Amino acid sequence: MRIPCPFCGPRDSREFTYRGDATPVRPPIATGGGENADEMSDYIHLRDNPAGAFEELWYHTQGCRKWLRVERNTRTHAVGAARFAHPEHTV
Repeated sequence: MRIPCPFCGPRDSREFTYRGDATPVRPPIATGGGENADEMSDYIHLRDNPAGAFEELWYHTQGCRKWLRVERNTRTHAVGAARFAHPEHTV
């Protein structure tokens, strides 16, 4: 599988570290105690396992060392677009 790094160009997936689903949003930190403990537990432990198009986080460990958001089909492993996960990273 080849991943199109926006900085380094197309690279083999062995250069990257897979970090999972790119879509979960961390709940806000509660200031008064444990009022969002259930939300935080769900954020940490519950993940979808879709079949088909999916957006994932990959870290370019053996290259530019940047986080990428990669569109991949989990059925076919076909990789679509890839972009930097953090908007401040540009080419």
